[in-house]
Amino acid sequence: MTPQIQLIPASVDGALDAAEEAVDLLLESGRAPGDVLVITTGEQHPWAAHELSFGEASYWAQHDAGDDVFYADASVASRATTRPVVVVAVNGGPAAVAATALPLAHARAGALLIVCGDPQQINSVLGAGV
Repeated sequence: MTPQIQLIPASVDGALDAAEEAVDLLLESGRAPGDVLVITTGEQHPWAAHELSFGEASYWAQHDAGDDVFYADASVASRATTRPVVVVAVNGGPAAVAATALPLAHARAGALLIVCGDPQQINSVLGAGV
């Protein structure tokens, strides 16, 4: 089944905030935190940066436990497993990162892919009509 794609237009600076709002709405609507994976293309999400300060093993153990929203940088997102909802914050980084992260996120999303960022950039990567 192909996941539904939802695009939330946002500036590079606003993409992370837009992703946070999307996650909050998902959780408020009854989604389990463990259902959600958030991928960033630019600066790491503060949660990921904080958790990685305790080491990679601890960080990935939280991913494997699947109890909470998991935040991953695009560079390591290929290690993440499929979750029902994947949220991508296109918050900077080289264009090639988004070009790689978006198809990967699409493959990892079980039911819903939410992409926060520049609609033109996102449509050029995922194809017209997204």
